[in-house]
Amino acid sequence: MTARPEIAPVRAFLLELQDRLCGALEAEESGRECFRGDRLETPEGGLARPRVLEGGEVIEKSAVHFSHTLGKELPPAATARRPELAGRRYEAVSVSLIVHPRNPYAPTSHMNVRFFIAEGEHPVWWFGGGFDLTPFYGFEEDAVHWHRTARAACEPFGREAYPRFKKACDEYFRLAHRGEPRGIGGIFFDDLDEGGFERCFGLLRRVGEHYALAYLPILQRRKATAYGAREREFQLYRRGRYAEFNLVQDRGTRFGLQSGGRVESILASMPPLAAWRYDWRPEPGTPEARLYEVFLRPRDWLAES
Repeated sequence: MTARPEIAPVRAFLLELQDRLCGALEAEESGRECFRGDRLETPEGGLARPRVLEGGEVIEKSAVHFSHTLGKELPPAATARRPELAGRRYEAVSVSLIVHPRNPYAPTSHMNVRFFIAEGEHPVWWFGGGFDLTPFYGFEEDAVHWHRTARAACEPFGREAYPRFKKACDEYFRLAHRGEPRGIGGIFFDDLDEGGFERCFGLLRRVGEHYALAYLPILQRRKATAYGAREREFQLYRRGRYAEFNLVQDRGTRFGLQSGGRVESILASMPPLAAWRYDWRPEPGTPEARLYEVFLRPRDWLAES
């Protein structure tokens, strides 16, 4: 009989990952201690450890949250896909990260890794996670580096893992109501239990560890690029799309709100500023139009490179 997966080692890894990621991002702010956070514990043993950086010289806003939730009954956001789990007690542990740089030439990035287990005579568990990139002014070298690092994270799990998780990312991070991608994708997986607990936990660790390898070189290349009011306005306009996805489609946002999570923590991923324009289109031949023409469409970046 297969042993029941233990949440303790996943929790320990994710707490340490949160510390490392916050330190790596603070290094981009000249090593200053920029994140402020809370530690919110529950009598049942749950823990929320939100950390937020606001108003940095390089990073306008970042949220790096650890959460360990214990619930008596799964919310609709979870049972809609798995109705057989309705009524079960559950535990979920995760780290979720968002970075909104100040410079419009530096892309927004997102990473999430999580483990879930529903109790019962036969516990049901799975891992999920991934990372994706949302540029406002795209660069081919950044896109190739991002996807090359995503592929490296998946390599120990077979040649089919990266194409499979890239496809899932392209399909998930898409604004259905607008018919456009949120960005250039990356990798995404959910409900993963193939090959057993240790194999899946290994993938979660590699995704968490490869995020900084994928993102920080891009941020370092772009954070000092000169920009003006035009680029800033376009950045805020595209951030509006990011806000739309998080509020309308994101399953993690719905799960957090429906499970009674702390609203300030759940919505900390929202950009600090965003804008909307009525029926706006970029002028043909402009750098803004190039984002739509070159980057906001499905591409096999590694094959093309």
